[in-house]
Amino acid sequence: MAQHLQHDPDLAPPAEAIHMPEPSYLPPALAFGIALALVGILTWLFVTVIGVIIVVAVLVRWIRSAREEMSDLPLEHH
Repeated sequence: MAQHLQHDPDLAPPAEAIHMPEPSYLPPALAFGIALALVGILTWLFVTVIGVIIVVAVLVRWIRSAREEMSDLPLEHH
């Protein structure tokens, strides 16, 4: 039941496509790592170390995925 919409010839065509990032588990994982590190400060040093390791690993993964997404964009996109 999809209708085919005609483009109004009086209007200019769209300038560019909108880029939306994919859903990601990285923001909640980063929040978990930070929370774990902060709780570890109050409880036990080992918990802080685990939290910091999670934070660093998630940040590295997030930066890599952002760089991959940026490299997929067209060259004229700034």
